[in-house]
Amino acid sequence: MNVLKFGGTSVGTVESLKNVRSIVEALPSDTVVVVSALGGLTDKLISTARLAADGGDWKSEAEAIATRHHIIIEELVREEKKIATLDVVDSLLDELKRTYEGVSLLGVVPAKTLDVIVSLGERMSAPIVAGIIKNGKLHNSLDFIKTEKWFEKNIADAVLTHDLIVKEFAHTNDGPHITGGFISQDRDSGEITNLGRGGSDYTAALIAAALDADMLDIWTDVDGFMTADPRIIKDARVLPTMSFIESMELCTFGAKVIYPPTIYPVFHKNIPIRILNTFNPSAPGTLISDSSDANEYPVKGVTAIRNTCLVRLSGNLTENVAQINTRAYNALARNGVSVFLLAQPGENQEFSFAISVADRPTATRVLNEEFAPELIDGALSKISFEENLSTIAVVGEGLKHLKGLNGRIFNTLLRSGIKTQACSEGNSDTTSSFVVEEKDTVEAIKAIHGLFF
Repeated sequence: MNVLKFGGTSVGTVESLKNVRSIVEALPSDTVVVVSALGGLTDKLISTARLAADGGDWKSEAEAIATRHHIIIEELVREEKKIATLDVVDSLLDELKRTYEGVSLLGVVPAKTLDVIVSLGERMSAPIVAGIIKNGKLHNSLDFIKTEKWFEKNIADAVLTHDLIVKEFAHTNDGPHITGGFISQDRDSGEITNLGRGGSDYTAALIAAALDADMLDIWTDVDGFMTADPRIIKDARVLPTMSFIESMELCTFGAKVIYPPTIYPVFHKNIPIRILNTFNPSAPGTLISDSSDANEYPVKGVTAIRNTCLVRLSGNLTENVAQINTRAYNALARNGVSVFLLAQPGENQEFSFAISVADRPTATRVLNEEFAPELIDGALSKISFEENLSTIAVVGEGLKHLKGLNGRIFNTLLRSGIKTQACSEGNSDTTSSFVVEEKDTVEAIKAIHGLFF
């Protein structure tokens, strides 16, 4: 059996939904289909909630949301399912309007209320898609995607979710089976939660892993993973194959083809992933599996994380790399801050690493607490933060065979007039990364891509 995920652009219009219907109806009946909200709707739901809180004209926005769903139902839903689908969607639209009304009266959007609002996107798109596809069977993902709290974030309770998925889809030969991605429910309180941006990918991966699927197909609006962002590199190539590790590294360092956590559940089950284009379904796409054509393509891609913050710890304590590394990493991890680059130590008594700018306030508090004794006695002279940076990553399982790689990249950037603020060979031998000024991001990607491709 296959699990398919269709993103917002794939379910965004009447024409794209016709493609979805053709793709799904050509597959066996045991297929499970995970859908996002209509393209752009999640952002619209959020912006309308904020408009309501600010006393703006949210009613016209809510009406536009309703009209968009009604048009798709009228145009595409099968006649025998049209009334039932309208009943479900109209009930949810009424809930949305009541919630906006409450937000308008309160003048604020509580986080839990916003979770309910954004959940309505998938709760409306799933029954619509089920009504469009012949023999489509609807499943409510709130019944089987359960979350728990971790550092104030909602993460999937993997064991409970696995067991509930197996139970929910015990009989899958009478489908296709349709469900919404992204949305979930707290295992303890029963409150509606969500898996965050890209959560529909993650929902599909959890289902594929629990059901031991043969393949996870991620249908999107690109032909597959590419060697770089085609908006920057006009002749970027589609990669026919990648390893799980390569895809995880590219996703972690900014490639937005799929959501990074998607890969973990299927990776552990060795379930391949295909990246396919809903608007070009005949394209072969990219196959992600446990093998890589590292000899033919030693470098798979060049990507970037913008809004990088470089953290520098200065002083005698930095001579003990093992201690300062362990303490900094553990303190940040306990507070939900991810470190994505560890700079090679220099000769100026500095220990440097990169985090997201959004995590700077938390990192500032945590590091000052962790190293308070050393800051007082002078073992650490200061903790400084530098923003307006980007991290450029070169990814490929063949990197380990390329001698003098960092030197070649450093010199290529230097010839392009780009100063490297920090560099690292990463946690594995599949990634080499460099920190540059944010204004140099595009030129750095072009220069490095030109070096290898």
